[in-house]
Amino acid sequence: MLALLAVGGAARSAGVLAAERRDRLNALAYYVALPALVFHSTHHRPLGEVFTPTLIVGLWAVLLAMVGLSLVVHRDASSGATWSVATIQSYHCNLGYLGLPMVAATFGGLAAARGSLLLGVGALTQIPLTIFLLVTPNDAAVEVRAFIGNPIVLSLPVGLAVAGFGVPVPGSVTAATGLVSELALPVALVCVGASLDPRRASIRSEGTPSVAALKLLVMPALALVAFAGMGADQATLRAGVLMLGMPTAVSTFVYATEHGDDERLAPVNVPTTTVLSAGTLYVLVRLLA
Repeated sequence: MLALLAVGGAARSAGVLAAERRDRLNALAYYVALPALVFHSTHHRPLGEVFTPTLIVGLWAVLLAMVGLSLVVHRDASSGATWSVATIQSYHCNLGYLGLPMVAATFGGLAAARGSLLLGVGALTQIPLTIFLLVTPNDAAVEVRAFIGNPIVLSLPVGLAVAGFGVPVPGSVTAATGLVSELALPVALVCVGASLDPRRASIRSEGTPSVAALKLLVMPALALVAFAGMGADQATLRAGVLMLGMPTAVSTFVYATEHGDDERLAPVNVPTTTVLSAGTLYVLVRLLA
């Protein structure tokens, strides 16, 4: 993980992944590799295996608990902008670029299928919630409408529909999506590395220690308690805990910048939590193995 992040950062510094090329690589991950991973993980499994209320209820319970806890922890922030950015970055997980590819690469099989469901439901939950905390409801509606049409979310109902109706998928298509889906994690990590500026990473910034602690320690611990407490099976436990233990999503920096919130704190928390997550994710993987 760190090696691929470093490759992305080095490629950006050397000019190999300048803005235009980085955008093309990002498009490859966003429009091709990640949708292929979602489809490949779900299309051949009985719908009852993939869809589990425990996963959805656990996800919502953890997200709502983290929002409430973050609001309390950051209540004394120096400004409203800092408060809102610190709050959203304490719970908004990198589910797509890191979460699902890592679950697929680490545990595969049914855990990857459950992770695809968590990605779809989680993204549709996280993004409106995050935008709501940053801007007015009207602006949030615009963002949500644009998000619903994105290829990652659309590929989930397609895969579930194929599985549910028993639509036969040619072996060549299965092989092709499987091959492309294997690119999801390495391509995503290189993209994230090329987007981060490690010079901005500093645990001394206001709010960063609490954001890192909430995101990387408290949130996966809550996920473990929630899913285990509901009697989740192994696949659900693995997908839920590992994906909710992901670092802060890069998109939170984009949202904060676009809507005029604290642009000093937002770019600090993303690389800081991403780098620190190499250690916490290692512990989670060993714990869930």
